[in-house]
Amino acid sequence: MSATWLARKLTVVAGLAWLVATIVFLALHMVPGDPAELLLSTGGVSPDPASVAELREKLGLERPLLVQYAAFISGLLRGDLGTSLIDDYPVISEIALRLPRTLELIAAGSVIAILVGVPAGVFAALDRGGAFDRAASGVTALLLAVPVFVLGTLLVLLFAQTLRIMPAGGFVPFAQDPVQHLKLLILPAIAIAKGLAAVLFRMTRAAMLDALANDYVRTARAKGLSPTRVIVVHVLRNALNPVVTVLGLQMGTLLGGTVLVEYVFNWPGMSTPLLRAVEGRDYPMVVGIVLTISVLFLLLNLVVELVHALLDPRVAHS
Repeated sequence: MSATWLARKLTVVAGLAWLVATIVFLALHMVPGDPAELLLSTGGVSPDPASVAELREKLGLERPLLVQYAAFISGLLRGDLGTSLIDDYPVISEIALRLPRTLELIAAGSVIAILVGVPAGVFAALDRGGAFDRAASGVTALLLAVPVFVLGTLLVLLFAQTLRIMPAGGFVPFAQDPVQHLKLLILPAIAIAKGLAAVLFRMTRAAMLDALANDYVRTARAKGLSPTRVIVVHVLRNALNPVVTVLGLQMGTLLGGTVLVEYVFNWPGMSTPLLRAVEGRDYPMVVGIVLTISVLFLLLNLVVELVHALLDPRVAHS
């Protein structure tokens, strides 16, 4: 992996981030009607013209479009995402408070999915057509068919209300009560992990079967290497490349999937301000959260490419 390759990738990420910001800005201004009037309209009643004019001035809508765009991009470069129209405080402050909680939930769910999905996929490939392979394939098909909010509700009914061994939901800061914090994290993390674990299982199983059929595996066995060394060194390392790619793409989708899970388990992450902002037409907050999620997705893909290049140096030279 060369510095030139890394610099080129960072340039691409920066360009895509600028493109996303531009699309979001233009989409906001392509909405039919006056945004200020739409924000203040309630129940089909036309708002007071003075209030509309005041809000237009507050949002800077009276300025030319290019001036607004320059101010928008300049604000992003300074880390200024505007002020919430509902609560009248900086959007960046709300995101800074909520984003770590959502990222913690995604990280916990991803760890669970990796620990379950990848080993299960390996064992299923080694047991192709066997009892474990058939059972695991059936379970993953079931997990993919069940919506995440349904699984979340079932987890609450089983572990919180029937068995009473886990809390139904809520949030306690880790610094205040680490044990309770982790107990509150487990069920939503499992709900987040279910889809990713199923996808990782299928991808790992397929990649392992492809790798097992290669000539270098037969050569390694013919040399007398132990089965464990053949699987770990020669099969699993090559099979992980497509798995890492799928993992990165699926983790990006988790950023959107956490909204329902956070709602079901009352986890105060990004879903709460996003739902409030959409319901209250708080455009600065919506734009701030959408841009944050988009940039995170781009950075996540960059990390995937870095891991890919570490596993297979040919990627960095292609």
